[in-house]
Amino acid sequence: MGLTAAFVVGLLCAKINIPPIVGYLVAGMLVGPFTPGYVADASIASQLAELGVILLMFGVGLHFSLRDLMSVRHVAVPGALLRILAGTAMGMAAAHYWGWSWGAGLVFGVGLSVASTVVLLRALIDLGSLTQTRSKIAIGWLIVEDLVTVIVLVLMPVLAEQLGGEPLHDEAGGVLRTVLFAIGKVSIFLIVMLVVGRRVLPWIFKGVVGVDSREIFMLAVLASALGVAYGSARLFDVSLALGAFVAGVVLSETAFGHQAEEEIYTIREAFSVLFFVSVGMLIDPAFLIEHPGRILVVTFIIVVGKSVAAYFITLALGQTSKTALTVAIGLGQIGEFTFILATAAISLKILPEEGRDLLLSGALLSITLNAILFRYLDRMQMWLDGHTRWGMQDTATES
Repeated sequence: MGLTAAFVVGLLCAKINIPPIVGYLVAGMLVGPFTPGYVADASIASQLAELGVILLMFGVGLHFSLRDLMSVRHVAVPGALLRILAGTAMGMAAAHYWGWSWGAGLVFGVGLSVASTVVLLRALIDLGSLTQTRSKIAIGWLIVEDLVTVIVLVLMPVLAEQLGGEPLHDEAGGVLRTVLFAIGKVSIFLIVMLVVGRRVLPWIFKGVVGVDSREIFMLAVLASALGVAYGSARLFDVSLALGAFVAGVVLSETAFGHQAEEEIYTIREAFSVLFFVSVGMLIDPAFLIEHPGRILVVTFIIVVGKSVAAYFITLALGQTSKTALTVAIGLGQIGEFTFILATAAISLKILPEEGRDLLLSGALLSITLNAILFRYLDRMQMWLDGHTRWGMQDTATES
């Protein structure tokens, strides 16, 4: 039913020149629990959507090599950290104005600062620029943001009481030990994948190709993506998305990467649509009507505040205005990690439920606006080239 609703509403949006992603979100609202009529199973929808995230991240990893990722680290690491600080500060300021506790404001701000991997990747794929330098930098930022969010999720139960909430358990262990433990597990996962995975995955696929069965090859691709993602989450507490991405990067170093990407393309696109449907199911239209002022503030921070910060941070790190604009527009939205963060914060009594509803509403509007802004990316670049001294200096071409 979710796919059917997405098809109908997405087609109508495409007919009137509105990005289909907007239709998928609206379809989710139509089959969600807050509108009359048919109500889809939200639990199943979220699980199917998570498959879409895993397959999308795995597919993107197939487009990258370790050399590509290391080449943008000097921009991705400081840029992502500075933008997280900027977004968190803006979110805390808004939360303080609304009378929330400083702990709620901190979590709310971090939620606003984390962009959606799925939204950015879909936009870059549609733009046809996934292999360009600007896209590699944007994806590098997302990887850093994902790692920071994982650390925040690990720390929240430990610091819940200090943040004004209720800890899930009484633990006297130090924060430093918890952080080091989390970083250690991520490091071990990366070492295992880079040392063991780079030998095991090619060996498996070499045997699969020898069978000469397309079905078996597709199953091998799905097993690699889902298996590594699940194993990374269970054994190393690494996010499913990050685990799948690393698996894709490792497989991209082999001769089977291109064929693997072709095999999962169709199923990946179908499941990624369900991600947007599942987001729409979480949104209560009544909340949008009852709190327009706060929703506008949240949307402004996400779409304008974070984007402006990202633009000037990227310029300050020595990149061209074209790269800065792509990064700024691409990261001007929020998504899956924000929802995970908000849910955990509410369970710990740190964030009020209104905070989650505001983040969901901000996600709906920012994803919608982001899809529209990406359509006018070239026109905005032309405007910048004519009105800024940075744009006038951009003479280098990107590969």
